[in-house]
Amino acid sequence: MDWHTWLASAGVTIPNSPDVESLVVAVVLVAGAVAIGWFAGHRAAPPVAVRLKRLGGRAAAFPETFVAAVIQYSVIALLLLIVGNSVALSPLALMLLAVALGIAVARLVHRIARAAGLGKSTATILALVALVATTAATLGGMQPLIHGLDEIGVTIGKHRITLLAVINAIVIVALLYVVAKAANHVLVHLIGRTSSLDLSQRALVQKLAGIGVVVVAVLLGIDLLGIDLTALTVFSGAAGLAIGFGLQKTFGNLIAGLILLMDRSIKPGDVIVVGDTFGSVGKIGVRAGSVVTRDGKEHLIPNEQLMTDAVENWSYSDRNVRIHIPVGVAYGCDLAKAQQLMVEAATGAARVLDTPKPSVWLKDFSDSSVDHDILVWIADPELGVGNVRSDILNRLWRLFADNDIELPFPQRDIHVRSMPPPPATG
Repeated sequence: MDWHTWLASAGVTIPNSPDVESLVVAVVLVAGAVAIGWFAGHRAAPPVAVRLKRLGGRAAAFPETFVAAVIQYSVIALLLLIVGNSVALSPLALMLLAVALGIAVARLVHRIARAAGLGKSTATILALVALVATTAATLGGMQPLIHGLDEIGVTIGKHRITLLAVINAIVIVALLYVVAKAANHVLVHLIGRTSSLDLSQRALVQKLAGIGVVVVAVLLGIDLLGIDLTALTVFSGAAGLAIGFGLQKTFGNLIAGLILLMDRSIKPGDVIVVGDTFGSVGKIGVRAGSVVTRDGKEHLIPNEQLMTDAVENWSYSDRNVRIHIPVGVAYGCDLAKAQQLMVEAATGAARVLDTPKPSVWLKDFSDSSVDHDILVWIADPELGVGNVRSDILNRLWRLFADNDIELPFPQRDIHVRSMPPPPATG
């Protein structure tokens, strides 16, 4: 079968002598649509990119080049579609118009798929499917193509899997993935900009919105693909029971994370101590909470542990935290002067609050020193406490040196007893 016969069987009749006038009209129409699309893309892309950035929150997600390409190919495809349905063309000219329309739609699908994070091969496959489907639909040969794809398949039990069903499934899954990802990104950004909710409430609503988008996408996919779940009732029950036991900890951590965000006992930005881990909460995820220490190490602590174990929250109801700095001086020093210098060193530190004022407590009379506690308050515990201690102790060292205040050192008393002389030997 030559290509003339194949096209004729698809519903397209190719004349022996091409209609030159109709071909020229088709070329002019295609060129005009491309020019209008290029002009519209370059003029409309900057303001549209700005609005999409405000809606999506990231300039990298909607670059101006991507917006311009989407507008260009959309305008070209729309104009060619209108022309194809309103202008009488010869079969060969219509084929030229159909191929141009298919290329525009394929390029549009490829750019959107790549922007959605799909791989290059996946985006290329989707673009080829869009090219073939659009061209065939424009030429009126979609029904033979659909019939041919539906004839290719295998039968498994009572079900038949055709190439058409596989292509439909790929297209539907890809579209749902792109739409769900874009919807989740927009919802997260819009919820994050809501000033009426605090940080933990925004995180909770964002998490629930993400779960809702996934659930809706899955239900739509099941409905569009025509999957009959009644045949899988027994299997899904057994599988659900097995998955429930296997993912018990995972679901427990998920529920614990939602409870933590709902009761706001631990929220992003809090400074907490869990066991030997001290740091600020970066986020509370599906499985674990992220605690970033002052060393830059990020500890992933399961949500159940955050909810059941003892947790010190330094910023639960008040961000002000008091720091104890132990200092000892020698017994021979002027204690009043030493305590005054301790207060002066604490007051001069940058992060120490003026109210409540720094204070000094006499703690103990130890073997070698008179022990004191310098008590200071800070309002930013997420910046750490070690640097505050270091700043105060450095200031105190200089003040003690300038005022002859001695620091203690271990002292031991040695008692020497007089021994009787040894007996004389004859």
